[in-house]
Amino acid sequence: MAGPELQAVTGAFGYSGKCITQRLLDAGHRVITLTNSLHRPNPFGTQVTACPFNFEHPEELTESLRGVSVLYNTYWTRFNRKTFGFADAFRNTSILLQAAKAAGVRRVVHISITNPDERSPLPYFHYKAKTENLLVESGLSYAILRPAILFGKEDILINNIAWTLRKAPIFLMFGNGQYRLQPIHVDDLAALAVEQGPQRENTTVDAIGPETFVYRELVQSIAAIIGKRKPIISVPPALGYMATSLVGKVLRDIVTTREEIQSLMTNLLCVNSPPAGTTRLTDWAKAHANSLGREYARSLTRRRNQQPDPA
Repeated sequence: MAGPELQAVTGAFGYSGKCITQRLLDAGHRVITLTNSLHRPNPFGTQVTACPFNFEHPEELTESLRGVSVLYNTYWTRFNRKTFGFADAFRNTSILLQAAKAAGVRRVVHISITNPDERSPLPYFHYKAKTENLLVESGLSYAILRPAILFGKEDILINNIAWTLRKAPIFLMFGNGQYRLQPIHVDDLAALAVEQGPQRENTTVDAIGPETFVYRELVQSIAAIIGKRKPIISVPPALGYMATSLVGKVLRDIVTTREEIQSLMTNLLCVNSPPAGTTRLTDWAKAHANSLGREYARSLTRRRNQQPDPA
């Protein structure tokens, strides 16, 4: 991308948003972020200006986006809560896209999920599909990236699998564990996003990594890498959910949800596409074996002072 264009990233203080932002800054671009976490520490200091989402005042949101060339959108929520859910995230994304169009934003790079489907009984995948369709019908130039599981520095799932293997005498497996997933390194996703920014052609990409795992084999691989092999016990999903809920109460966190278990067990985190990332999870885990899983990663910490979770 030529020149120091102004770029906008939703959730630049979050996980994937932070990696996208760093790549844009390294390329010499000016960056603003739209966030609900204005009081969260800014890891980029004066390099990135934080602006509120202003969903209740779309005209102000439009002004925040004025002059922006590309909008990188990681805005979403992990699960339905009493005060905020997928329908709210969908409504707010609609406002965001309308504001982007009114402000003259040239392109939107949108982070979605593998296998979105409006017919899905799982609200996460249903509303992700509705959001994709909203973008497609907006008239904006777009790139839709569909990752399954992210790993890397500050990741939650892979880290907490390792943490459980370090702390627990056994590892409870939802069902037989013979379901697949295709993790992508968060920086590979960020590279793919920034690569799509200057493009003009509308595209949808399955953003998956180079390794496909059966879940049981993934746990076994992590156990071997960190030197913590434990008995893996298959349990009915309902019992597994009850166990993780009890752990979550102790940790004051949401370890997993019923929908996340169902999406995993029905192979929604796997597609038949060529890999878009190059970093192998097993290689990364070996390089970080000493630190992986030493501390529990709380997802609720990321939600502090914000409504939705950035991806």
